[in-house]
Amino acid sequence: MKKTNPPDIIIGRLPLYLRALHRMADTGSLVTSSQELGEWVGISAAQIRKDISQFGEFGKQGTGYNIQFLTEKIREILKIDRVWDVAIIGMGDIGHGLARYQGFLDRGFRVRLAFDNSPEKIGTKIGDLLIQDIAGMVEKINSAKIKIAMVAVPANHAQEVADDLAKTSVRAILNYAPIRINVSEGVHVQYIDPATHLQWMTYYL
Repeated sequence: MKKTNPPDIIIGRLPLYLRALHRMADTGSLVTSSQELGEWVGISAAQIRKDISQFGEFGKQGTGYNIQFLTEKIREILKIDRVWDVAIIGMGDIGHGLARYQGFLDRGFRVRLAFDNSPEKIGTKIGDLLIQDIAGMVEKINSAKIKIAMVAVPANHAQEVADDLAKTSVRAILNYAPIRINVSEGVHVQYIDPATHLQWMTYYL
């Protein structure tokens, strides 16, 4: 029987569980329960048990979950038991912010390449990160075998960048441009649009 992949919504909750487990560990806790984990992330204990059971049995009834063990297992499931190199395309305000963010490495990601088309930015550095000419992006990404890209270019350039990334080793794109992009089969895209989320929130005000 062919194994079915868990729904995306469950995969999306795993990083929330992982973050909570890290915080519990920081407080000195060794064991947790689905009830306690649910209180940390705002999700019911039953849903947490159901989510985790999609990947195996990682706890025992009456004794709960070993925090270190469950943390390691979730990291394995998310494939962040290693460090992933990432490329940033577009070094405007968002790109600069991403490049300067110090929290990526602790979560399994390292910004290795950065690209822009502005002559004023090409050749400059953000810390040790050199901003390179986007004209050489395909060759540089393929040479580094990078599989993850963060796209932070204006909307009118996003599809062009996506088309160029289709010629590379990239298989996952985090898109900050406020537009949907067409990608090749096998490439996963996540969209980040703060304005859309703000518009969603104002409904409740």
